[in-house]
Amino acid sequence: MADIFDAKKDYVLEDDNALLRPLTAADFEQLKAFGINEPELWKFTLQNAGSEEGMHAYLETALERREKGTSYPFIVFDKNKNEYAGATRLYDIDVANKNLSLGYTWYGKNFQGTGLNKHCKYLLFEFIFEQLEFERVEFRLDSDNERSMRAIKSLGCTFEGILRNNGYKIDGTRRNSSVLSILKNEWLESKKELLKEKLNDYKS
Repeated sequence: MADIFDAKKDYVLEDDNALLRPLTAADFEQLKAFGINEPELWKFTLQNAGSEEGMHAYLETALERREKGTSYPFIVFDKNKNEYAGATRLYDIDVANKNLSLGYTWYGKNFQGTGLNKHCKYLLFEFIFEQLEFERVEFRLDSDNERSMRAIKSLGCTFEGILRNNGYKIDGTRRNSSVLSILKNEWLESKKELLKEKLNDYKS
């Protein structure tokens, strides 16, 4: 029987390489250096956390939306490096229709390309599809963000199309958003095993 999603519950997801736990206001101390020292991380994001003030606002918004039950932010800890690496979020959570979006994902530059993201997504897909028994996970990203597009496709997600001129970039210009998804039946039938094979690239 599926667990009922509860935004007030503290969900912790982990394997030998990665740990995801609920983001808290106190995590500003863990994340502020990324905002101050790595402004390039926010080029394609909807909310610019590229400063001390920006990171405060980022955390405040994430926690407000969790309180409303529409979003659930995690902080990411890399067990191999023994360091906090970034954050990710479930959002647009539609319990009635068993759909949600997965995004607001970022990692410091020292954690990119290490395989950490694949471990995190494996844990999240297991949680979403097997524990909560949701049916669909959607990804939306700036269509110019080629790096993220490759990363999402490598998880086994399907490109669905482009929402034209549907939002603002942090510089105030409009953006096109690419939409990708993965379905519960796809995960259980084949994508889970395919992603598990790729995890060998990032061993503890």
